[in-house]
Order: sequence, then C-alpha cells, then structure tokens
Amino acid sequence: MTDTALVIGGTRFIGRHLVEDLLAHDYDVTLFNRGNHDNPFAETDRVAHVEGDRTDRTALRTAKLSVEPDYVFDMVAYHPSDVSVAVDVFDDVDGYVYVSSGAAYADEEIPKREGVTALESCTDEQAVDESGETYGNRKAEGDRIVADAAADGVNAYAVRPCIVYGPDDYTERLDYWIDRVLTEDRVVVPGDGDNVWHRAYVEDVASALRIVAESGEPGAAYNVGDRRLVTMEEMVELIADVADTEVEVVHASERELAAADLSVDDFILYREYPHVLATDRLAALGWESTPLREAMARSVADHRASDRDGSEHDPGREEIETVLGVLDTV
Repeated sequence: MTDTALVIGGTRFIGRHLVEDLLAHDYDVTLFNRGNHDNPFAETDRVAHVEGDRTDRTALRTAKLSVEPDYVFDMVAYHPSDVSVAVDVFDDVDGYVYVSSGAAYADEEIPKREGVTALESCTDEQAVDESGETYGNRKAEGDRIVADAAADGVNAYAVRPCIVYGPDDYTERLDYWIDRVLTEDRVVVPGDGDNVWHRAYVEDVASALRIVAESGEPGAAYNVGDRRLVTMEEMVELIADVADTEVEVVHASERELAAADLSVDDFILYREYPHVLATDRLAALGWESTPLREAMARSVADHRASDRDGSEHDPGREEIETVLGVLDTV
C-alpha cells in the first residue's frame, strides 16, 4: 500500500527536494500552500495540490480530511501558533515532522546536541514577532510544542537543519562564493579562513525528514548537517576543485577590511564562533550524508545553469578591490 504525504509548503528549495525524495520512495504527495510560488510539480500526476493558508485551522483541517495523509511535513511553520494548531489537527497521523532550525540553540557549544544544549527562550512578544532576530526563539518554542504533543500521544518530531545549501537555493548564500570562484582569480576570505559554520546539503535534509517520519522517536529532535565539516577556506577550495578552476584564497583581517569600511561579518556564511551540530542521533536511524565533493559538484552545476549570482550578499566590488590593494602593499 502506498504511503501518502501532505507537505505544507513544498514548492521552494527544501520542500521541493523533499517532494522529489518522497516520490523516489513511492509516496503519493499532496502540497498544501497558497499557490504564491510556481509549482515545479504541476505536470506530475503523483503530486496533487490543495490551496489554502496554513495559518487557517479550518483550511488545514479540510486538507487533512481530503488527503487523509499518513505523514505530514511542515516546511513553513514560522510561529509557535502554527505548530500548536498543526499538532492538534494532525494528532492521529503516523508522523508529523516540524522543520525547526539549528538557530533554536541558545548556548555556544561544540557540538550542539539534542536534549543537551539549551534552547532559546521565547516570550509572548517574540512568539508573534516577524523579524529575523526572533527566528531562533520561535523555532525553539515550536520544538517544545512538538515535545509536549508527543507526551500526549502525538507522533510528532522536530528536525533541526543548520545552514542549508544546494540546487534551487533562492537565498543565494553559497551562490555568492561560487560566483566569486568562477569569475575571479583571487577570492577574499575574512579572517584566517578557519572559521566553521556547519552546513547541510539540501537533498540530505530532505531524506532526513522522511527518515525521521518513518523511524524517529516521537517528541525527539534531530540535527541534520554534513557529516564532514569544512572551513570557509576549504569550502572555497572545494568549489574551485569541482569547477575545475584555480583560485587564490586571500585572507583579510579586520584591520585590512577596515580600510574599505568592511568587517568579517559582511561576508556571507562567516561566523566567528564555530556552529557545529552533532548528527549522531540522526545517523543512528540509518541516515547518511552525501559526500562533500558530490554535493558541491551538484551545487556548482545548478549555479551554472541558473541566473543566481549571490550579488545581494556582495560586500562590494570596489571595497574588495580596496582590500586587495591594501594586502598587496603589506
């Protein structure tokens, strides 16, 4: 008998790859969203679409009754109230999976572990806030709601990805670095290049969501990220390697960046303190991550086929040239 999945969201990035993963594992899939984004599965008869607003309890209930899903994957729960309603509406499904975030962790530890590292708190004001500053607080509260629901018998789970990269990434965070490698001979990397911000390949996040739904422990949270980490400099070198090009990595300190009125934080994917998530709990379910070279090769190929260049994250061409000029005089 074919399992049925209801994906709340599902047309962009992680959700898109989740649908592809579910189809590859013989699920029948229905998307539930407002239809504001192009549906890449519009011509696929195995992917149905129910239009509605996920913040509307009646619309969610209607979707449940029409689809009768075995599993529900909640890609767009950005506020605790979204999660509260969902665990109530889907209280009898085989699995409800809430997409949380590594940003839910409050303490700076290496690595951050599920059930060990403290989560962010969330005030009533933060719970309804729309700003990026409270994103981690809101995700953490969603995790607590999932755990409470599981204690009441709901098959609910949380999955916490770190920074996600790969094909179809509309955030263009990695695209900035790929574009620099493909178009420049010298790439400025802030600091000494050894900073680490754990990343997760999008196809691995998709498979993690499915595996947790099928085999996870209700109420548990599961980190997801590349099983092997690389520094920022290693990331740039890996991009060059799979792109079959050469690039010179140029380190720039705060002092040298200041000559162009820049700081290390002006470079996307830079994080001063290492952000590392333990992934042993997820791996124990049989999940594996894609080898880094393979994941990056797919990411670079997709970048080349797209019109993304990451320019919104560019610290500035003139500023970078100024920094290079300062470094050349040292």
